Amino acid sequence: MLFSLMPVIFIIGVIAIAFEDKIRINKAAVAIGMSILLWGIYIVGGESIFAGHPNSVINALEGVYPSFLQMSVREQFNLFVEYSLVESLGDVSTTLFFVLASMAIIEIVDSHGGFDIIVNAIKTRQKRKLLWIFSFLTFALSAILGNLATVIVVIALVRRLIFYKQDRLIFASMIIIAANAGGSWSPIGDVTTLLLWTGGNITVWSQTYHLILSALTMLVVPLIFVTYMFKKDDISIYFEENADDYVLSHIDPRFKRTILIVGILSLAMVPFFQLFLNIPPFMGVLLGLTVLWILTDRLYYNRKANGLQELRVNRVFTRIDVPTVLFFLGILMSVASLKSAGQLTSMSEILNKAVPNPEFISIILGLCSSFLDNVALVAGTIGMYPIAAAGPFMIDGTFWTFLAYCAVTGGSILIIGSASGVTVMGLEKISFGYYLKRFTPLALLGYFAGAAVYMLLF
Repeated sequence: MLFSLMPVIFIIGVIAIAFEDKIRINKAAVAIGMSILLWGIYIVGGESIFAGHPNSVINALEGVYPSFLQMSVREQFNLFVEYSLVESLGDVSTTLFFVLASMAIIEIVDSHGGFDIIVNAIKTRQKRKLLWIFSFLTFALSAILGNLATVIVVIALVRRLIFYKQDRLIFASMIIIAANAGGSWSPIGDVTTLLLWTGGNITVWSQTYHLILSALTMLVVPLIFVTYMFKKDDISIYFEENADDYVLSHIDPRFKRTILIVGILSLAMVPFFQLFLNIPPFMGVLLGLTVLWILTDRLYYNRKANGLQELRVNRVFTRIDVPTVLFFLGILMSVASLKSAGQLTSMSEILNKAVPNPEFISIILGLCSSFLDNVALVAGTIGMYPIAAAGPFMIDGTFWTFLAYCAVTGGSILIIGSASGVTVMGLEKISFGYYLKRFTPLALLGYFAGAAVYMLLF
């Protein structure tokens, strides 16, 4: 009875996360509570399930503990749960440290005014041109910085150049689509693609090669229609950079550029470290954070001017969005409990019978990610379908590659479908109805157009 409640609790938890604003409970609290409840149910009522479901973990335990077969079922189960918890937490921690270090790098660059260099390089003030510049800038940066960090940065830049609220709503909505499109073809562009990469389901070059054209299609198709929301000769009213900012005025412009270059390279080089040196992604990004830490500590150690000490990395950590990190912890550990209990295997068997075509499964999951959390969906899918030796479920198989596109870009269909969408929704106060009416049809058109490009080519 308790065992059958586990998937029900997970579904209720995911729905509660999707409607965070309605129930007024932070999604991190829901995710953490859900993970503890699921593991608690399995620990209390999973002994009978364990006895009838041998798997690779049990085989591994037999090798580690020579007396494993002579233990009672309860003792075996206790060892199994301990092993599963430690292994799951280890896998999850690599993702969490990557996200945490990435957030710190972005905050360091932003607090030093590094991104102002980019906005100051934009000379045009025509709204149509600005829309294309910001869309492609978002598309490119999302592949390097991740879509969540990118929308925060780009929205800050847009506010400098676009004065009227109604115009910013159009820019902001298009930035959501561009960010998710850009995040789909990079292993570090979204948490879901990061999960697929670190899980060994896809590799860097294969993902980039197979998805870059689909991602561009997802961007360009809606962008063409959105362009005509502005008149050809519309010019933006903008703000000049505030030269009186005390902290930024005390930073050498050359150091700003150095921080920007080191920060972007710290993230952009992560796939290359993994590919050529076999350095895990979280270690690669932590290396970049360490370089920035050394640079800033050396510069600010003896500078006591008001505000400059706030630019040091130990202060930056106090401004990081910790609830988001805890949210990922809760979701990933919840999925790990379902995988450990064998629930995901059962669910995959049911889904295979209902939808035998793997590509259609990816499309359906992408549509579901428009209203359900895509991190949970992808983490659950990884647990449902083990990597096969051949076919669509092998490493770089069509299922995993197409899932990377569908799960990320499907989050653009509704504004609540992705972390980047929810973030922009809060930053610019975009209503659910506004986005649904004006941008959901365009996002759907781009989603299916990109999917069609992938299926025609591969």
